[in-house]
Amino acid sequence: MLKKENRLKKTKEIDLVFKKGRSEFSKILGFKYLKNNKGKNRFAIIIGKKVSKKAVERNKIKRKVKAIILKENSKLKSNYDCVFIVLPEIVKKSNKEIDDQIITIFQKIKLYV
Repeated sequence: MLKKENRLKKTKEIDLVFKKGRSEFSKILGFKYLKNNKGKNRFAIIIGKKVSKKAVERNKIKRKVKAIILKENSKLKSNYDCVFIVLPEIVKKSNKEIDDQIITIFQKIKLYV
């Protein structure tokens, strides 16, 4: 689980990332990010009912994405607010494919140290 200090919780914070941030999209994930001055990375994961009508499935996907974020966060540059937008195609993908997509997005935007 992400620590409280690494979460974007307020709607205002997420809206700011959407309005002023940059974005990168793949077939299964969207990623928006914005530089901050908090000294750490903060993340939010948005997953709608279009992905799956079952809350159980949406929560499983959210846990998979969080686990990958936790694993990769120590390798990332700090001072970023990041929002993951989960797209419906993710339901058909394995953990490895999801992992690869997130790593590819981080590499494309040069977030690795």
